[in-house]
Formats: sequence, structure tokens, C-alpha cells
Amino acid sequence: MELIERFLTNNPCYQANLARADSRYVRFQTEGPKGLMLHSVGCAQPKAEVFCRRWDRADYDNGCVHALIDAETGAVWQTLPWSFRGWHCGGKANDTHLGVELCESAAIRYEGGARFTVLDRQSALADCARTYQAAVELFAFLCRRYGLDPRTSICSHKEAGRAGLASGHVDPEHYWSGLGAPYTMDGFRADVAKALAALPPADGPLYRIQVGAFRNRAYAEDFLRQVQTHFPEAFLKTEAM
Repeated sequence: MELIERFLTNNPCYQANLARADSRYVRFQTEGPKGLMLHSVGCAQPKAEVFCRRWDRADYDNGCVHALIDAETGAVWQTLPWSFRGWHCGGKANDTHLGVELCESAAIRYEGGARFTVLDRQSALADCARTYQAAVELFAFLCRRYGLDPRTSICSHKEAGRAGLASGHVDPEHYWSGLGAPYTMDGFRADVAKALAALPPADGPLYRIQVGAFRNRAYAEDFLRQVQTHFPEAFLKTEAM
């Protein structure tokens, strides 16, 4: 898996996380994600970098996901630290789930809503397969990192919407079915579970670095904001003395 770090530091979502704007951001940063949500972008744009440029603006408050998967290369463009609360689903699942977008092939043309025409099926299926496989690898990595069960912790935007946890979108299932691709969310969860089981065990212990300790919480939070400008996944931990 190729991972490209391209944090959208100008996006209001990123800035809200830096400021820990309310309890939802604090809770997500402290407790981590409880689930993973798969999206697709809903337009014929295969390049993740195009979305990064468009969304990395102070006036872009329409959304912000944790990663985009490029349809031409399969590279994962990480746009938020995994520990940040995203704006990706238009519902309560923003408080609990990481959001990842599949970029869609340029070999389709949208006609309105979720309907599209396939211009070159072979190219479109190849692009789709590339993003699917990269998403399987990424979700396996994230499931191991956060101790998540792929069979119960992964959903699509469509599934979350039907559960009342997100807006009523139909991605990415509409993209797969519209192409005639052999993918389903149940199959995706099964593939992630297989990839997770095949991951080599983590080598050695995990080392954490502490950079400060304060008795005054306000001082601690101010210092944390300074640290997060360089290390966005830094967090505050309270210990009883």
C-alpha cells in the first residue's frame, strides 16, 4: 500500500480538530475511531490530488475525509490524521467513524444524481479494481491499528444512511453496481478480514514519547495545540497522582 500524507491543513475541519472545537473532537481524538466508512466520490474524477487541492482551503466547509484513494495509481492520500474527527457523512457517524473516499474512473459520465454511463468498461473496471484492492489493504491496516472487527465495524455511506447515522447517499454501491463490478459490502468486509488475518505480526514493543506534564489543564491544552502543529496525532492523557 502506497500512503501519501497530504493533510488538508487549511480546511475548517482540520482547524476545528486543532482547536478541539467541542466535545465531539476531544472524544474522537482521545478514544479513537469505533468504525470505518467507505465512500466513493460521485463524479468522474480519478485523481485524489484534484480533491486535495479543491478542499484544502479555508472557505471549503462542505466536508473533509480522512483519505482518498486514487483510481489511476491505487495510492492512498491521507488528508486528515486518523485521530481527527472528520466531516464525511453528514450525520452522527462523523463522531465515531473514519471516512475514506474511492475516486471514480474518468471512463464514466454522470447523467444526474447517482446515474452514469460507462464510456469504456474495461478501463473503468480496472480503475475500480485498483481502488477496491487499495481500500481492502487500508481498512485491514486501520482495523489492526484500532482493534476493530471488519465484520462489524465497517460500513458504506449507503448503509450508514439507512441506519440513520449519515445522509441518504448510495455510495459506493451505486458505483460498483453501475459498472457491473463484482463487489459488495459483505464481500468487502470479508476481504478485509482475510487481509487482516494475513498481516504479519507487529514487531517488538510500542514506544510512546511524552513531551510535557502539567498540573494546570489550560497550560496542558495550550502546549498540546503547539505540538499538534507538527505532530497532529498528539493527544492529552490525564493521569491520577
